[in-house]
Amino acid sequence: MGATVTSFYFLCFLAGLLLLYYIVPKSIQWVVLMAGSIAYYLLSGNGILIIYPLLGSFVAFFGAYMISKDDKPKVYLFLTVALLIGTLFVLKYVNFISNTVNGIVGWFNVEPVLPTTSFLIPLGISFYTFTILGYVIDVYNKITPVQSNYFKFLTFGMYFAPVLSGPIMKYREDGEQFFKPHKLEYRNITFGAQRVLWGFFKTIVVSERTKLIADTVYNNPTEYQGVFVFLATFCYAFTLYSNFSGCMDIVLGISEMFALKLPENFSTPFLAKNISDYWRRWHITLGVWMKEYVFYPLLRTGFFTSLQKKMKDRFGKKKGKQYTTFFAMFILWFTVGVWHGGDWKYVVGSGLLHWFYIVMGELTLEPVTKILTKVHIDPKARWVDALRVIRTFLLACLGFVFFRANSFNDALILIKNAFSSFNVSRLFSVDIFNMGIDPIEFTIMLVSLALMIFISVMGQNGSVRDKISKKKLPVRWIIWYALLFYTILLGYYGPGFSASEFIYQGF
Repeated sequence: MGATVTSFYFLCFLAGLLLLYYIVPKSIQWVVLMAGSIAYYLLSGNGILIIYPLLGSFVAFFGAYMISKDDKPKVYLFLTVALLIGTLFVLKYVNFISNTVNGIVGWFNVEPVLPTTSFLIPLGISFYTFTILGYVIDVYNKITPVQSNYFKFLTFGMYFAPVLSGPIMKYREDGEQFFKPHKLEYRNITFGAQRVLWGFFKTIVVSERTKLIADTVYNNPTEYQGVFVFLATFCYAFTLYSNFSGCMDIVLGISEMFALKLPENFSTPFLAKNISDYWRRWHITLGVWMKEYVFYPLLRTGFFTSLQKKMKDRFGKKKGKQYTTFFAMFILWFTVGVWHGGDWKYVVGSGLLHWFYIVMGELTLEPVTKILTKVHIDPKARWVDALRVIRTFLLACLGFVFFRANSFNDALILIKNAFSSFNVSRLFSVDIFNMGIDPIEFTIMLVSLALMIFISVMGQNGSVRDKISKKKLPVRWIIWYALLFYTILLGYYGPGFSASEFIYQGF
């Protein structure tokens, strides 16, 4: 079966698990989820790697238990965090350190000094590590009850649906629902299936087609220039969005069928007016986790408390607090970049670049507002907001260049080439069909992309599924069967296609 949540075999697995879930006594429904999650891990690639989530869950469970019982909880908190983060670091980031050090000494014509090692990385390690780590910290802070049953905690920590790409769950908000009795409800099954179908549409119809253009350019960075680099980058932005948010739709739809409500991870991010707003809409649970467990604790440390006092004495209360916050944000965004992967392209493209955007946005907000007012432009005008949305999308796309490029150097080449031989008219020539996509596929891509954007915008004014459910039965059937056959008939299944390979499953 592998990790193929869009495969026929997975759908059979899901159907069997759902059937079993609702026919067993409600008091042991959670056992079915636990067994299904273990089976999913064992069937998804190298089964021996299940040892990591099993041991990780045990470390978090035992650590939280000792924190709740011992009079020196800090010791157990430190040991638990060190073990969980240490495992994540060794598996994902040792080579990042080695490559960085070797790259630095290479500048001085010195032979590499640190070895690189290849590890087998278990499925979803970053997502389940942050989920169980948050639980441990919440127990320490006395804001979540300790779970006394290891197998129940394992059910929460190893739940199979979010393992590929999240969302990152909080035990205090999402945990207890796993162990409550759930009766079979028509709405849960139908609404869950509808959301899964919408996720399929995004991933195998939209994402797989925009990916064709993005891959053609990004895998040949020296061969394309000007407007084609911009086109490929815009295509990749929608590739990543439709793939990642589509995976979230599948995950949340599956969970809804089990009567489980998981946190949302997206809210039309490409309509954000600034980068701060963008990160409140994109990968929402990662942003919330980083703020709660990295950013705010940093600001409460003795070092930052002392630094803020010194900054206030030197620059005044407002500026002193702002500059201290910027420094803490630098650490936060560096951490976000590293979380995405052990490579400087992630540190820059998904981390420090966004820190720079936010800092510059804060520093320029007041003077820009004054300038607009002085030239009699309403800063709150709708057309000004539209320009802000376009600006934010372009800034996010610059980060995507680093994220998608095969290396940091390739990203720099692509950025340089983007402003070479810039000729918009070439978009309307036959050259565009030499980018891995033919006219028919290109037309399907545009129509599907427009449909995805239209439905996503409609969803800002209330659930689209709720709106459809209020229509007459024939209309509802026409809508959902049209989407079903559209997805089946126009889903991309070309050479090298693998619907299971969600972009974020590697993080």
